[in-house]
Amino acid sequence: MNLKDLAQALDIKCEYDLEITSLNTLIDSNKNEISFLENKKYINDLEKTNAGAVFVKAEYASKVPKNTIALICEEPYLNLAKASKFFAAKIVEIDGKKPIIGEETIIQENVFIGKNTVIGDSCTIMAGSFIGDNVKIGSNTVIYPNVTIYRDCEIGSDCIIHAGTVIGSDGFGFANTKDGKYIKIYQNGNVIIGDDVEIGANCAIDRAAFKSTIIENGVRIDNLVHIGHNCKLGKGTILTGQVGLSGSTVLKEYVIMGGQSGTAGHLEVAAFTTIAARGGVTKSITTPKMSWAGFPLMEHKTWLKLQGRIAKLLK
Repeated sequence: MNLKDLAQALDIKCEYDLEITSLNTLIDSNKNEISFLENKKYINDLEKTNAGAVFVKAEYASKVPKNTIALICEEPYLNLAKASKFFAAKIVEIDGKKPIIGEETIIQENVFIGKNTVIGDSCTIMAGSFIGDNVKIGSNTVIYPNVTIYRDCEIGSDCIIHAGTVIGSDGFGFANTKDGKYIKIYQNGNVIIGDDVEIGANCAIDRAAFKSTIIENGVRIDNLVHIGHNCKLGKGTILTGQVGLSGSTVLKEYVIMGGQSGTAGHLEVAAFTTIAARGGVTKSITTPKMSWAGFPLMEHKTWLKLQGRIAKLLK
């Protein structure tokens, strides 16, 4: 979309002609993408951005790089939400190629497979599953009944996805107007799942707002787990039942999270960390190979001592 046309649609002054292909973060944007600055703690990212244009408040316009167009507005985040609709993919592809199915792959009855989709050799896709447009699935992968894989997502080889799981549904993203109305931020990314990943029943893995939600090789996910948009799970990570990850959580390799534990968004958990059941992670964990428990989170040994003292008080 031409930047001038987009700005006009959003009632923002702009006289520059620039072809815009998508939205992205400040750090990851290129010259044909738009980003935004809402929170001043990301000023350093703004100064380093390669974005073609940035939604920004007037007070921060001087921080915009010379090669980036400043789209001055009062509510950058809200304008990003409105702009996201213009770059959303079609819900269903009307034109496209028939799906390519590999050798010895078994497709049971009542399975829908979208256009431009590629499925590898020796897969099994059971009844009631929905495989959307532009999906890629590797070889030797098993998809149990009633699994839904939204458009543009990628599944590796040797994976197992159990019944009822949804991969690629929209992340929970909304911007507020001044009168309290919620404006949807269209989730224009996808989900990429590596090789040798097993996902339990009735899980929900959200697609990214920009770029990809990523699950690396060898991950194991139990039933009833929710993974928010733009999360990244390192190889060998284990999430047990009812774990919830807020958006943009990064788990390094071989993190283990016990049942009903969860994270706040936009944080990182160091490699080989263990979070005990019902632990609540609200800040990044930077030291690897440690065990944590409780809410507020504390070292597991400290938590055990605390529980012991509380038990004595009750006697």
